[in-house]
Amino acid sequence: MRRERKRQRDFETVGSSTGWSELEREGKCRTVSTSVLIRCDFYATPCEQLARNLLGKKLVRRLEGGQRLAGKIVEVEAYLGGDDKGSHSYQGKCTERNKSMFMSPGTAYVYKIYGIHHCLNISSKGDGAAVLIRAVEPLEGLEIMRQQRGLKRKDGGAGIKDWQLCTGPANLCQAMNISKDMIDGTTLTNSANSSGLWLETSDMNVIADDWIVSTSRIGIDYAGPEWASKPLRFYLMMSRSVSVRDKAVEAAVTRQVRC
Repeated sequence: MRRERKRQRDFETVGSSTGWSELEREGKCRTVSTSVLIRCDFYATPCEQLARNLLGKKLVRRLEGGQRLAGKIVEVEAYLGGDDKGSHSYQGKCTERNKSMFMSPGTAYVYKIYGIHHCLNISSKGDGAAVLIRAVEPLEGLEIMRQQRGLKRKDGGAGIKDWQLCTGPANLCQAMNISKDMIDGTTLTNSANSSGLWLETSDMNVIADDWIVSTSRIGIDYAGPEWASKPLRFYLMMSRSVSVRDKAVEAAVTRQVRC
């Protein structure tokens, strides 16, 4: 009995911190902790630190029909505002499009790319600073996510593997029905908010730094070599749902862990 309890605790710890949610769904391990809503103080921290802290947290979306979609955040990018040439708020630029970046920490900033795809960000401490959510590992409502992703596909989403449903910021927003009109400018610190989007955490969501990869952000060559190369993208090394992997950095992290 003691050995069984220890094995269960080991599974719970690894599962919550290194991407074992697929095993949870298959019944191979079990998480016993209860998720709770993340409140304001969590978001009121510098952007880079918030980006790291968001890894492992649960992003929850409640649809109009009451269906619940959720997934573990596994990849993020920090956009610092101010001197960050990759940020929409570079040099304090505040427009109608990006004004949510200047709102209180924990505010959703959603923008469009190519006129059709949406990207979800969360404001942090600091004027114009926000974290882009790049990828989520699906946990709840997978079939609805698949239907959402399949709206413009001939196969209706049947060819999308579970771990691919929310890989990449545009895919994530499509799968979880997140758009600028519905979500932009709303606070994420209240599960009763009209947008139906919030974050949850539990005592099982603490991520060891050993499993976090820090590397350059995606698609910001326009910012110049200095800012394009800064290691402001963070992801969980053990998750398949990460959109773009940096094998060289992962190898270095693995060597460090073994030492």
